[in-house]
Order: sequence, then structure tokens, then C-alpha cells
Amino acid sequence: MTTDTDLASKTCLPCQGGIAPLGLDEARRMMGQLDGWSLSETGTAITRRFAFKGFAKAVETANLAAWLGNKQGHHPDIAFGWGYCAVTFTTHEAGGLTENDFICAARLDALMA
Repeated sequence: MTTDTDLASKTCLPCQGGIAPLGLDEARRMMGQLDGWSLSETGTAITRRFAFKGFAKAVETANLAAWLGNKQGHHPDIAFGWGYCAVTFTTHEAGGLTENDFICAARLDALMA
């Protein structure tokens, strides 16, 4: 596996519309640059579920993912509760995954490290 350093050092590019999503093979290849993330069956989203003991860390992680989304202009879907925070990235404008999703995932991993 390659490190996520390359992805984590990139910045999301604004979606201008008309961008094609990554194909399933390309999405699978990009997954090799991430640890702990899962690819949806359709290949249109990536999700990581963080586990914690308690509620406060789950809320902090949700806030961190939201902050990152605002900073990058690429907003995740976030679900959290006692002991967990699940973060999902997809590019709604493209109808699937783009490099932006993998950049944000790698950047979130770097922030959580």
C-alpha cells in the first residue's frame, strides 16, 4: 500500500459540473492509497467508521470532518452517536467518486493521526 501522503497534500478542486465519476476499477485502485475506508458496492462512495469509547470524541470527529469539508469545499455525509462517527464522501455533482473524495479522506486521516 502506498501512503496517503500524496493525497493528503492535495487540495480539492471545485466541481464545475459535467465531471465524470471515476470508474469502479479506478476507484478500487485509489482505495489502495487509504487505510480503514470501505468502497460502496456500487463504487460511488467511500466510508470510514471511527470507533470510540464515549460520545465526546465522536462529536469532535464529526466537527472535524465538517470543518474539513468546509475548508475544502467538499462536504461529507456524517453520522455519529455514542461510540462512533461514520464519514462518507461522494461527489454529488458527478454522481459518484472523484479524486476530491480521496483527497478529503486522506486529509481527514492525517488530521486524526
